[in-house]
Amino acid sequence: MTKKISILGVPMDLGQARRGVNMGPSAIRYADVIERLERLGYEVADHGDIEIGAAERLQDPETNMKNLKAVADANTILESKVDEIVKEGDFPLVFGGDHSIAIGTLAGVSKHYSNLGVIWYDAHGDLNIADTSPSGNIHGMPLAASLGHGHPTLTEIGGYSPKVKHENIVIIGARDLDEGEKELIKDKGIKVYTMHEIDRLGMTKVMEETISYLKDKTDGVHLSLDLDALDPSDCPGVGTPVLGGISYRESHLAMEMLAESGMITSAEFVEVNPILDERNRTAMVAVALMGSLFGEKLL
Repeated sequence: MTKKISILGVPMDLGQARRGVNMGPSAIRYADVIERLERLGYEVADHGDIEIGAAERLQDPETNMKNLKAVADANTILESKVDEIVKEGDFPLVFGGDHSIAIGTLAGVSKHYSNLGVIWYDAHGDLNIADTSPSGNIHGMPLAASLGHGHPTLTEIGGYSPKVKHENIVIIGARDLDEGEKELIKDKGIKVYTMHEIDRLGMTKVMEETISYLKDKTDGVHLSLDLDALDPSDCPGVGTPVLGGISYRESHLAMEMLAESGMITSAEFVEVNPILDERNRTAMVAVALMGSLFGEKLL
């Protein structure tokens, strides 16, 4: 892992319906993320936040998607910024914002790899397209779009599609999947560790299998971590909490094992919503997990 980290905030709240997640990047910075990473010996450059345009919060009857143009425009800017960071040889560390920003992050990263792997640490699959989405919220579609499924306005960001192959994905922590997502997972053979597997196998085994599955067939691995992967008792400040999630300590173990593997080449932490939080707890958990991901140890 490079010792130079470039931080980019994306104060996006247009991919979902609950206000407040646009303040996520500020909350994460307020939790002393830069200081923590610098203590670990990293050179950290904060590139600030990209500008998110205003949009009417309406659902397009033709596409069944909310704020399609505004979300696509923001992700197009994000793709360009992330592309520049990778070209400079820095580690891109992106703060959300809702999970729709993963479309732009992956578009900017994937063009630099032949076989990018993705670890999707999330309570949800985010594999919906317009026809399968119950809500029309684009934060439930970024992984599908990155796989080339869905509206071309999203799938073609960066000028190419797909960004990642179905066989190069591992979803960890899933416990709320829509029917269309289940069908896509089964049809394409996407590797998923639901909470059932985490409970049954334990996080150590899940991470060992994930690392083994991705290590030899990928030339880089992107971590997309939605804080709702964790149980709401640990991360109350998220827009779509789901009971029965991954614990705080299990998540640290997962990040520590990824740090030891040396395989993570880019990352994003998303869906921190300070309005729904308790004294910035969720942002502080995000920063603590970043510490473990970048090599922080208990002893």
